Amino acid sequence: MAEPLSIKELAKSEELLVGGHRLCPGCGHSIILRQMLHASEYPLVLAMSTGCLEVCTTIYPYTSWKTPWIHSAFENAAATITGVETMYRALKKKGKIDKDVKFVAVGGDGGTYDIGLQSLSGAFERGHNFVYVCTDNGAYMNTGTQRSSATPFAADTTTSPVGKKIIGKQQERKNLTKIAAAHDIPYAAQASPHNWKDLTMKFRKALEIDGPAFLNVVSPCPRGWRTDASETVNLAKMAVDSCYWPLYEVENGKITINYKPKEKVPIFEWLKVQGRFKHLLKPENEGLVKMFQDKIDRDWEDLQKRAGE
Repeated sequence: MAEPLSIKELAKSEELLVGGHRLCPGCGHSIILRQMLHASEYPLVLAMSTGCLEVCTTIYPYTSWKTPWIHSAFENAAATITGVETMYRALKKKGKIDKDVKFVAVGGDGGTYDIGLQSLSGAFERGHNFVYVCTDNGAYMNTGTQRSSATPFAADTTTSPVGKKIIGKQQERKNLTKIAAAHDIPYAAQASPHNWKDLTMKFRKALEIDGPAFLNVVSPCPRGWRTDASETVNLAKMAVDSCYWPLYEVENGKITINYKPKEKVPIFEWLKVQGRFKHLLKPENEGLVKMFQDKIDRDWEDLQKRAGE
């Protein structure tokens, strides 16, 4: 199993996502990908669904990627990368390739939770040897901040606007990490860019897995969350400390919680600094905040039970 790397070791590795891209200041996507790519000791092939990360790093004729990279359609990054992985195995069997290569697909929550779920589920079921990384910013940010099934309850988006008729998104967010683990794949985990040790170690573990692996990483979006660009890492940390985004992994069915906050941050502290939840600051919406908190408490308790704690 892969060993963790020190910050000095990570800093010495080659930059595979270089500057000059067009991602917004404070975007969580570039922080996440840079950390993970620094941690890989293997040659990588990446497939990426349509979204912020794809659009902003590869506007023709430029690219910010120093690794083989494939733009896939919104719905089929998993199908694309597993096709490449299958070709690789065939060529290796014929002796035409002799080095170990790892395959990674990346998608946002729109291209993973929603549009790409079918191809991702199929790739899991077929047992391909690849890693799927979801950079979850909680909406279709690239096309105007429309709600996705990853969007939190009560969030204000362009397709779940706060007004006289509704209070923002009326549904709870989908638990995709739980859904991925339910496929009985060897490895599924949640991570956050604020905890680089945990994130890079989980990516290194995922690369070593023989079979499908899934990483779901919270990715604050200053534009869609309506926050200051300087607050990205702190927002990711608050998401974890409030247990909105617990850090855990599922290895061959065994759940391990990687971090337990000494004192859970009330979810209101996370909500109040985001413009998409500003309506929840009104006294008449205290009940909605309580609903939000109660759901987090139930999910956290359930996760601890499933982990045997």
